[in-house]
Amino acid sequence: MKNLKIIPIGLIVGFANGLFGAGGGSILVPALQKFMSMETKKSHATTLAVILPLSIISAAIYIWGVDVEWKVVLFVSLGGVTGGLIGAHILNKLAAWWLNILFGLFLAAGAIRMLFA
Repeated sequence: MKNLKIIPIGLIVGFANGLFGAGGGSILVPALQKFMSMETKKSHATTLAVILPLSIISAAIYIWGVDVEWKVVLFVSLGGVTGGLIGAHILNKLAAWWLNILFGLFLAAGAIRMLFA
């Protein structure tokens, strides 16, 4: 039964990631927790593993149709790798309830920015 739930979740996550170039993780984390009964840290780690191939595919499609600023890609990727290493290290040490609070605040800040930008 769980496999039947995860397929539509994957479609929605892939659609959001392809349409917006990101954002699938903000859907997938709570979906894994609610519909798959997955614990907080495991849902975040699983989401990271899912988003990587989605992002690669979406990026390839975007690159074909848009002029990409490769210098920006290089420097943001370097920062992203560094930040990802630090974030993954902190994830292992952070209590699940703190992770939920921080994730919620991050999403709320993004939503407010999008509404008033």
